[in-house]
Amino acid sequence: MNIHEYQAKDLFADYNIPAPRGYSAQNASEIETALSNFTGGEKIVVKSQIHAGGRGKGHFTDGFQGGVKIASDIDEARTLANKMLGNTLITKQTGEAGRKVQTVYFSEASEIKKEYYLAILLDRKSAQTVIMASTEGGMDIEEVAENSPEKIVRVFVSPALGLRAHQARRVAFALGFTGGLVKEMVSLLTQLYKLYWEKNAMMVEINPLIVTGDDHIEALDAKVSFDENALFKHKDIQGLRDLNEEDSKEIEASEFDLNYIALDGNIACMVNGAGLAMATMDIIKYFGGSPANFLDVGGGASEEQVTNAFRIITSDPNVKGILVNIFGGIMQCDVIARGIIAAAKNIELNVPLVVRLEGTNVEMGKKLLAESTLPLQTADSLSEAAEKIVGLVGKSES
Repeated sequence: MNIHEYQAKDLFADYNIPAPRGYSAQNASEIETALSNFTGGEKIVVKSQIHAGGRGKGHFTDGFQGGVKIASDIDEARTLANKMLGNTLITKQTGEAGRKVQTVYFSEASEIKKEYYLAILLDRKSAQTVIMASTEGGMDIEEVAENSPEKIVRVFVSPALGLRAHQARRVAFALGFTGGLVKEMVSLLTQLYKLYWEKNAMMVEINPLIVTGDDHIEALDAKVSFDENALFKHKDIQGLRDLNEEDSKEIEASEFDLNYIALDGNIACMVNGAGLAMATMDIIKYFGGSPANFLDVGGGASEEQVTNAFRIITSDPNVKGILVNIFGGIMQCDVIARGIIAAAKNIELNVPLVVRLEGTNVEMGKKLLAESTLPLQTADSLSEAAEKIVGLVGKSES
C-alpha cells in the first residue's frame, strides 16, 4: 500500500526525521488555512499529491506544466494550488490517463547545497533489508543504476541484528559526509530504519535527501509503501489508504480476498497461485498476446470468490478474451467450473473463453462445463490454452 508524500512526512515527524515544514489542502478553504502558516514574502513549494513519481516533470491535461512548483509568495502559491487541485496530472508513471490531483502540499522552500538519494527496502534475493544511497539524488535512480552503478552504495542489514551503528556510518562516509553531518546522517538513518521496521514498510525512500545551505540534512521528499499482509497490525496506517488512487477493480477484488492487479493488455487471466499466474502471463506474451490482469484466486477459493473474480475481470472494457488456468490441489476443479457457470448466468459473455483445468476433480469440472452449454473452449495444457486464446483474440501490436 502506498501513501502520499504529506502522509509520509507526518510519519517522519513522528520519528524525528528532519524535513521542511509543510501543510496539505484538499479544497479552497484548506488552501487558505495551510497558507496562513507562511509569511508574505516566503518562498513556498507547491506539490501535487498523487501516487506516481516524476511529478515535477509531468504536465496536466489542460496544458499546465509541472506538478511541483516554487512560488515566490503566498498569492502565487494560491494560484498554483488552484491550477493543480482537481486537475489531471500526467507523468511517466501514470500513463496517458494521468491521475486526478485531490490534495496539494505546501512546503517551505529549502536552500539546497547538495542532493542525495536514500532508500531502505526489502531485498528478496538475500532475504535482508538493503540500504541504497547515492550522491546522485534528485535524478531517476534507475538511470543512475544503469549508467553509473558505481555511484550507488548498498548496505545489507540482517533482520535478526537490525541496523548497526557502523553500517549507518558506512553510508554516511560513502556519501562523503564529514564532521557534524556524519552524526546527523547516522541519526536520520537510524530513525528511518526504525520507521521501516516498526511499520512493516516495504520501502522508505527519500529523493532527494539534501544538505541545506546552513549544513544540515533534510528529507526534501518522502515516499513510503507498506506490506499489505501486515496492515492488520497497523490500524493507523490503514487509515492512510487513498482509494481514489487505486483501480476500482483492485479495490473490489480485495474485498473478496482476491489478488488482482490491472494491466494494459486484452486477455484476462484467472489462475490459482501466484507462480502459476506469472507463468500464465508469460506464456500469453510468448504466443504474442497481452495479459489484461494478474488474478490469483488462491488455493482455497470458494465458488462465490470465483464468481466474483470472473465478474471483475469481465468488467474491464479492454478485455477481448479470457483464459482460466487452474491446477487443482486444495482448489478443486469442479468449484472453478461452478463459479464460471454461476458468473455466466449473471453476465453476458461476449468474448472468447478458454479453460484449462488439471488436478483434483478435473473430470467433474470438465463435465460440468461441457453440460453448461457455455460458449467456451477447453485445453489440456497451458501452452495449448495460451495458443488458443491468443489465436481467438489476435496478437498484440507490441
